[in-house]
Amino acid sequence: MFTRGIRLALVGILAAAAAGVGLVATSAGASAPPVTTITMHAKTYTPDAPPGATDDYHCTLVNPHVTQNSFIVSSQFYPNSVEVHHAILFLVPPAEVAAANAANPGDKGWTCFGETALPGTGLAQIGQTPWLTAWAPGHGEDVLPAGTGVKFPAGSLVIMQIHYNLLRGDKPVQAKLTLHTVPSSTPLKPLSLDLMPAPPDIPCPAGVTGPLCTRSASLADLGQRFGASAVGFDDFLENFCGRSPTDPPAGDTTSCTWPVGGGKTIVRLGVHMHLLGRGMQIVLNPGTPGAQTLLNVTNYDFNDQRAYTLKTPVETQPGDTIGVTCTYDPTLRQELPQLRKLPPRFVTWGDGSSDEMCLALVQTISTTGKAQY
Repeated sequence: MFTRGIRLALVGILAAAAAGVGLVATSAGASAPPVTTITMHAKTYTPDAPPGATDDYHCTLVNPHVTQNSFIVSSQFYPNSVEVHHAILFLVPPAEVAAANAANPGDKGWTCFGETALPGTGLAQIGQTPWLTAWAPGHGEDVLPAGTGVKFPAGSLVIMQIHYNLLRGDKPVQAKLTLHTVPSSTPLKPLSLDLMPAPPDIPCPAGVTGPLCTRSASLADLGQRFGASAVGFDDFLENFCGRSPTDPPAGDTTSCTWPVGGGKTIVRLGVHMHLLGRGMQIVLNPGTPGAQTLLNVTNYDFNDQRAYTLKTPVETQPGDTIGVTCTYDPTLRQELPQLRKLPPRFVTWGDGSSDEMCLALVQTISTTGKAQY
């Protein structure tokens, strides 16, 4: 069982993934700053899954030639092929450029399963290459709220981490990213991103059997496909969420409660699951008389993923928590064209399209301190 101190430390680690994904607000009456359009093409890449897997995560390093400190105010990722399951665009700040170049001999990119972009780094280093933006099916141009933006320092590079689903195809792909930026002189008010996952543990449906229908066999297969770190992260989440990693509660729902702290205003939420996902509920202070439902998605559609801006932002207080609950329909594994030819399995958190996730993305504005670039 993790102590509260370790739980808070993990929140810091995952929140660090968004340090620099700072959204900023322009002061009222300010004139519109000039907008610069930056278009980046990834190298053409033919996805190639590890033995026994049907997914490939590949990272491409690109140079946007940023010559001045800027803010991203909108972005659009173009997958250009149905094989692309999702993409995360990571900032490589000037201090990490040498390490990124060293990981990219021959400018061919590298395999990058998991939560971190640079090879040889773990959760403790995840904040060194923070998220710039992310894309999933149904998410078109991401226009940030008026007067907001993402920090983009001069001399930075960008890592495109793209998840290819070979159940959809395996032809060569050349993805593209367009960023619209404004000068860093734009007045700022930071907004940060917290990543709040819960570990799915979805048994095979009643009457469905197979060698992967036990959790232990499924995790062994997960490790074979993506490496021991994939199993380690699953166990890490079980521990963090107060569950036994050897015998967690199994079912069609999962949940986890995260400390969020005070001095913040929650303004936008995001939901991410895979093909078995049916719904997600995000609740402030669950299990208390003052519990407040922030978002309740009951018709989750993997092909229509988007952010939800709260009509009324919600301020947090010291000691506040956020509960994340996901629901799934395991029978879809026998029905969906992408999944029905695969063997039945006990479904856990994993990088593959045939695995699952439960991830809430919570964007908050700090209500204390003065914003700086």
